Amino acid sequence: MLTEIADQQAEAVQPRARGVARLTSKVGPRGSVIGDLHQAGSAKLVFPRSGDDSLQAVLVNTAGGITGGDRFDMSFEAVANTSLTLTTQAAERAYGAQANETGQLTTTLKIGAGARLQWLPQETILFDQSRYCRTLRADLAADGQLLFVEPLVFGRTAMGETLSDIAFNDRVEIYRDGVPLFCDAVTLNGDALAHFARAATGNGARAMASVVYVAPEAPTHLANIRNALPVAAGATLIGRDVLHIRILAPDSFDLRTALIPVLETLSAASLPKAWMI
Repeated sequence: MLTEIADQQAEAVQPRARGVARLTSKVGPRGSVIGDLHQAGSAKLVFPRSGDDSLQAVLVNTAGGITGGDRFDMSFEAVANTSLTLTTQAAERAYGAQANETGQLTTTLKIGAGARLQWLPQETILFDQSRYCRTLRADLAADGQLLFVEPLVFGRTAMGETLSDIAFNDRVEIYRDGVPLFCDAVTLNGDALAHFARAATGNGARAMASVVYVAPEAPTHLANIRNALPVAAGATLIGRDVLHIRILAPDSFDLRTALIPVLETLSAASLPKAWMI
């Protein structure tokens, strides 16, 4: 009896990760530099040299992944006339969790007048029985620019992993001067691999990515990117300067193979070194 009570208490009160990261850029004597910085808990930021006049930040989750009950809150701002690039140290992992426990990630991006922000996290890998909810909102000034990518992997194919029971909710909203430019939502419940096995949804895909590029030169890239994309991918202009790309792939390797040339084409500089390791 006492053992059962102890097991129930251990199950109910498990350690949870908390992380907060807030960063703003500012104009420095040699380009964009750190303005305000706050980091707490399991969210840490590392600042490698970028090799150009942009500020580059690498997000590190010291908890090693996200599971049920974890909470992360991120806020990044490229103030007027600065350039800010954000990436992650490695692929994020959403681990299995109890049915009533959901990990949450909330990200806010702000891009000021004449500023550019590149949101380039590496893959998020979903594990079986993961419970994960993430939201991202980006707000651009009238002439702000944004390069956004979110790669997603449904288990590790080489490890023979399956995703027969997951709960994943993802929402992305991008606004310019308060007007919606792009809104997208993905909800996966239950057997994700069975869902993507159908021809009309994924035709067996085990990885996907969404890319949004907001910049005056977006239309000039459309034809070349379409020609370079694999069969299970597409690119379209959803506004005069808003390019959207969706890629499906059989695994994370093929996804990267298709994705990296696209990001290199649209990026203002070379991709962060973390992407090349």
